[in-house]
Amino acid sequence: MRTAWRTPRVPITSPLPQSRDLIRDASLVWLASGVVGVSFGAIAVAGGLPVWVPVVMSLVVYAGSAQFSAVGVLLAGGGPIAAAATGLLLNTRTAAFSLAVSDTLGPGRLTRLIGAHLVTDETVAFALAQADPVRRRRAFWVSGIGLFAVWNVGVLAGALAGGALGDPATYGLDAAFPAVLVALVLPTLRADARTRRCALLGAALALAVTPAVPAGVPVLLALAGLVLHGRKGVSA
Repeated sequence: MRTAWRTPRVPITSPLPQSRDLIRDASLVWLASGVVGVSFGAIAVAGGLPVWVPVVMSLVVYAGSAQFSAVGVLLAGGGPIAAAATGLLLNTRTAAFSLAVSDTLGPGRLTRLIGAHLVTDETVAFALAQADPVRRRRAFWVSGIGLFAVWNVGVLAGALAGGALGDPATYGLDAAFPAVLVALVLPTLRADARTRRCALLGAALALAVTPAVPAGVPVLLALAGLVLHGRKGVSA
């Protein structure tokens, strides 16, 4: 039976165009990650480690700065315990990152377990740079899965290449990640005064202690800038 009233058609928005936009935006991070991953694999093997060590470390640990530090300790003559402790110290900052994206990962223990493994500086910054919760979640998974894949492929390629590529600092590649992260967080810093206060205090603390403490510790101390996040009365 036909009626004069018609049910309005609700337009269905496909996630594919949005995902393509996110892939395009994340590609710069993936490129930087792949290049540094190649260098990491090459440095580890050139220093005397077997190919499987950087490859397995990248799959299981998956933390660029912690991996570089752990391999540095091993190549300097330190034992596995010292290398593991160094990596754990550097990775403690991801506890704060996990809190920032805890609602972004999605429901379910398995989802959260996999998502926790993908939490990095880059994925968190890329996700938090998005405007709405739906796009934020999609951005986290798109950037996280892509970054994990590119990093591990790069490490494998570098490990197989051996010592032919040398130190990434020689090519200025050590500055690639910081530059990408700055580009990702700038929109948030411009829009949110409280976040800007936290970032400025954290940066000041990190710069002040850098000459006196081991590498990686300034990043941890920069988290102290979060104490200003709850102070609404302070102008920026």
